[in-house]
Amino acid sequence: MLLNTLYMLIIVLYLLSVLGYFIDFIQNNQKVNRIAFWLLSIVWLLQFVFFILRMLEFNRLPLMTIFEGLFLYAWILVSFSLVINRLFRMDFLIFFVNIVGFIIMTISVFTPSGDVSEQLRSLLILELLAIHVSVILISYGAFTLSFAFSFMYMLQHHMLKEKQWGKRMFRIGDLAKLEKFSYIFTLVGFPLMVVGLILGVVWAWIEFGTVPWNDLKVMSSFVVIIVYGVYLFQFVVKKKRGYGLALFNIAAFLVLLVNYFLSSSFSEFHLWY
Repeated sequence: MLLNTLYMLIIVLYLLSVLGYFIDFIQNNQKVNRIAFWLLSIVWLLQFVFFILRMLEFNRLPLMTIFEGLFLYAWILVSFSLVINRLFRMDFLIFFVNIVGFIIMTISVFTPSGDVSEQLRSLLILELLAIHVSVILISYGAFTLSFAFSFMYMLQHHMLKEKQWGKRMFRIGDLAKLEKFSYIFTLVGFPLMVVGLILGVVWAWIEFGTVPWNDLKVMSSFVVIIVYGVYLFQFVVKKKRGYGLALFNIAAFLVLLVNYFLSSSFSEFHLWY
């Protein structure tokens, strides 16, 4: 149970580190970059502790199973990332390498063999499934807040255009701040949903031997990712701002609602949320 808890902690901290590097990748935010680096350092340390504890438990080098091989592979990637980050400051490389490392860590939790009991394997799969659902729901929450700010932006825009001066207009806030917070919550929700989908795809592949790509919920989830990806592309790369982009974000949230309610009603695969 100690190793199981430690492994889940590593997964969660690794997720937060990847999220931080993604935000830095988009915003060039050095404060977030430093937080992501220290989270990655903690991940490295916990992976090393996990490796030693497993070696002591089974009285051998933990290199004999698929699970152990993938775990060591992920630890090596984290090690290289920390060294490269210190010597060369190649932040984008660190971000992309650790996406691969996180995927490998995710796969490894589904493939324990040899010394791991079937009961522990089932528990690991159940807990990672819970993380998948939790991460997806947190991303939904972030997208909802992003929608709320865009909706207020739309209201404020109409009030200013029609010169409806009053206390209500001042209580809503200025357009620049509303637009900024709408972007920030989308920036948080997007990588969380991507990671959640990765966890879900790997879980389905290991648990059922296939991924139900034709499932309406699965297809609509990727549509949501594409739509919000287009929003971030327009904001970050094209430097688009204003009323039109706020309307686009509101439309993206409507796509999210279709994904959550309509596709869930017709999905034969997603039965828990």
